[in-house]
Parts: sequence; C-alpha cells; structure tokens
Amino acid sequence: MGCCNRERGLIAGAVFGAVVAVLGGVLIPLGRVVIEGTVEKEAAIEPGTTAYDNWAATGASVYRQFWLFDVQNAQEVLQSGAAPVVLERGPYTYRTRYLPKENITFNPNQTVSFLLPLGAIFEPSMSVGPEEDKVTSLNLAVAVSECFLIKASNSSLFQHRTVKELLWGYRDPMLKATLGLFVPYNGTYDGYYNVYNGKEDISKVGMIDRWRGERSLSFWNDTYCDMINGTDASSFPPFLDKKKPLYFFSSDICRSVSASFEESMDLKGIEVYRYALQPSTLASPAVNPDNRCFCADPKTTRNCTLAGVLDIRSCQGKPIYISLPHFLHGSEILREAVKGLSPSEEHHKTFLDVEPITGFSLRFAKRIQVNMMYGPSQVITVLKKVKDYTVFPIVWLNETAALDDETADMFKRELISRIQMLEIAQKTLLGTGLAVFSLCLVSYCVVRRRSRGKVVHSFSRILKNPCI
Repeated sequence: MGCCNRERGLIAGAVFGAVVAVLGGVLIPLGRVVIEGTVEKEAAIEPGTTAYDNWAATGASVYRQFWLFDVQNAQEVLQSGAAPVVLERGPYTYRTRYLPKENITFNPNQTVSFLLPLGAIFEPSMSVGPEEDKVTSLNLAVAVSECFLIKASNSSLFQHRTVKELLWGYRDPMLKATLGLFVPYNGTYDGYYNVYNGKEDISKVGMIDRWRGERSLSFWNDTYCDMINGTDASSFPPFLDKKKPLYFFSSDICRSVSASFEESMDLKGIEVYRYALQPSTLASPAVNPDNRCFCADPKTTRNCTLAGVLDIRSCQGKPIYISLPHFLHGSEILREAVKGLSPSEEHHKTFLDVEPITGFSLRFAKRIQVNMMYGPSQVITVLKKVKDYTVFPIVWLNETAALDDETADMFKRELISRIQMLEIAQKTLLGTGLAVFSLCLVSYCVVRRRSRGKVVHSFSRILKNPCI
C-alpha cells in the first residue's frame, strides 16, 4: 500500500510540475500580448499617455554645437588661386528646442497638428570662446550676389566676421540687407506639421501626414524626391524590426532620408538600437540612381558625378549646399579643393539611438555641414585667379540630445523593470515546473523499478520453495 501511495504521489507531482511548466510557457505569449497592449496604449499621441507627455513638452535639452572654418591663407587664394586652407574652430554651443510645441490641434482624421518654435540661446560654459570671436570666412554677399553687384562694389572673396554675425546675421554693406547662415531663426517656426496620433493604428504613430499643409514637397520637381516619408525622428512606431530601415523627414535638408541598423548598445542601463545614415544617402546618381532627382545643376556637380553634396537652393532661397561634416562620404575632389579637412565616422556621422520596444529616440546626433560655392570669372577681380568651382565649407553643426539620469530611471522603472519581472516569472515557472516534473518522473521510474524487483524476487523464492 505504501509503495502505491508513493507512486501516486510522484505521478501527482509530475502532473503538477507539467502544469506549472505549461503555465510558464503560456505566460510567454500572454506576457507579450500584455506588454504590446500597454505599449500601444502609452505610445499613442493623446492626452494622458506617456508619449503625449514627452511629445508635448520640451523634453531633454537639445544643443547645437557649431564649428566654423577659419581661412588661413586668404591672400594666397586671391593672388595666386591657391586652394583654401581652413582651420576648424569650435564648438560654439547653443541650446535649442527649449520651447514647447504650439497650436497643438487634434483632427478628426486621427492626426494632430502643431508648430515647432525655433530659438537659440548661447551657452558660454559649453563653448570654446564668446560669440564675439572672429573668423575669416567666405563673403556671403559674394556667394549670393549677381556679378555686376560684386564688380561694382569691389567686394572681397573673404570677410572677417564674428561667430554671432555669421550664424545669426549682420548688415551687409553691399546688399544693404541682413545676411547670415541661419537668418531668420529666433522667433520663427518649423511647420505646420500634421502627424498621425496612432490611436487607431499604432504602426503609423508619429508618421508625418502633411508638412506646411502639403503631403509632398515642391523643391525637387520629382515624385520620388518630393516624398515626405516617416516621422520627424523624435520617435518611431513601437516594436522595431532591426532588418528594416527607419525613415524620417528633415526640414533642415529639405528631404526625407533613411537610417539603417548598426548595433545594439547600452544607454544608462537601457538597450537601444543604433541607426545611422548610410553612404548611399548622398552618393552620386552613378552609385545610387535614386539620387538622380536631387542633382539640380549638372554644371557644378560635374555632370551629377559629385558625391556628398546636396544643393538646396530651391528650398532655402539662397545658394546653400549641404553635406556631412568635412565632406564625409563625399568625393575626394571636395577635400582636394579645400585643405585642412579630416572626415571621421566617429565624429561626423549622423545617428539615432532608439529604444526598440517603444520606438522613442533616447539619444541622437544630427550632423550636417553648410557650404557655399564660388567659381571662376573673368569679369570679377576677386574671382579671376579661381581655377574651378569650389564647394566651400563655412560651418558644421552637431544637433544632439540624450536622456538624463532621471528620465532613464523613470523609463527603467515604468517599462524595463516590468518586462524583466514578467520574464523572471516566466522563466521561474517554466524552470520550476520542468524541474519538478523531471524529478518526480525520474523518482517514479526508480520506485517502479524497485517495486518490480521485489515482486520478482519474492516470486522466485516461491518457485524454489513451494512450502514457504
């Protein structure tokens, strides 16, 4: 009787272990459903969600660091047509995006519209010097003016200006107008933006529906290049697939781009996916045919074979050429025409560190270079010695932000810790159940074998001695 009870107990234990193991297994898909449901609810852009609270407020501090290129041999360039030699000076740092979104309006088509106010506040403690530091740079008036104005004014190809003047504006004596690389900026707006709120379809959250009231751009005269794709890069739809690129629109460069997965990283105890722009983004049409419609001027782009430069005159209304800093991923001829440049993937590439479950960008570095062009002329004195069209770098900037410790702790507490607790419960139940099941099953087999052994032994004795 005792042996039978023991066997029954072991069978019951094995069944219990199996049930616990199955429960742990069931929790895996069930837990995913719970997590996905919670994330989908909190990732939608509507009042009361985590996404809305972060989206509507100013969020993490965003800084723009500027490095200006100081010409070291201006006289040699003018007198003998020598290649300019530049020295990078910076950073000069400004705090930007410190103002919350304005005119937030929820629309019937599941979109929300808003304006993004622009402003810049100088941060002396994060800069190498004051805004009054002077650099020798390209004369912006010469780059934007007609030949007859330059000839009549006898202007020089280069000028000596303060950092503040070059970035935010100065009164030009030749044009009798305010010139500057980012004029106007303070007190202006980017937008209107219309983005999907994700309430009905979370896969579209943050995706841009319209910019300035239009679903496509009008800068490139081409359906493909004028497409507005993706988000504004501050966040993406949740549950990232690292095999798929992320698309985002940047009004600074007047086009949409994509970033590809590079590696998983740890950011303050949070796993993030790093995405970066690829060399194909600004490749010549010979390498990337999709870029054919971005080639606006075959003359200055060497019949559209020049890589690494984007002509955005049609967008900005002034002769601005965008590239990556130090002409990273650009044609070698760009760095041969201007000496002193040293491109580096580490310091000059654009990247995004995105939390893969929520799709929130937790750290980013948007790095672009602002260039202007000058070329040879037989009627303008300051250009007579110039041998060829030159894309001249004036400044490069790094717009960057990262979550602070307080936000990281909140993020880990509200999301990561809950996921980890669920995973621990799953593994504990699955492991405990399998262990109990295996132990009871093995014990049952051992008991059964011993029991059978005793029966056989007794039966054997009876056969040998029937009188027993």
